[in-house]
Amino acid sequence: MNITYLVGDATTPSGEGPKIIAHITNDIGAWGRGFVTAISRRWREPEAAYREWYRSGKDFALGAVQIVQVGDGLWVANMVAQQGIRTTRGLRTATGLRQGDHSAPIRYDALAQCLRILAKDAIAHRASVHMPRIGVGLSGGTWERIEPLIIESMVNRQIAVTVYDLPSRR
Repeated sequence: MNITYLVGDATTPSGEGPKIIAHITNDIGAWGRGFVTAISRRWREPEAAYREWYRSGKDFALGAVQIVQVGDGLWVANMVAQQGIRTTRGLRTATGLRQGDHSAPIRYDALAQCLRILAKDAIAHRASVHMPRIGVGLSGGTWERIEPLIIESMVNRQIAVTVYDLPSRR
């Protein structure tokens, strides 16, 4: 089994059966840029659940996963694998702005933990997993480091994974 790569929209996953749409969130409660905007256009539940989860502080930390049902046999996985967010002035974290720090906010160890948790949920729901190229956009990661984490945690456990790339704009 391998990762399937498709050109399309990860918010409209292809195939039959139960599906989980996975994406990365940050640990400071910010929601509003990147793939989350596509999620929010389709469903209000993942954003509302994420914001409530952040406010409550209950089990909200790097490496945590929140599964939100958005339809019959369809869930969104909010995976906390990004420490802070990059801004034009620097890296904004839970403890404040680190001016001039433009390092990547992705945390690969947290992502690996999220993917292991997600794999258990996918097995429990008998679901395939669908995602954009998580961690490479605003999170600043590299697919060369992320793809092996997906293979190890899911593909090697016989979980079908589809990664979506948006059509190129010409």
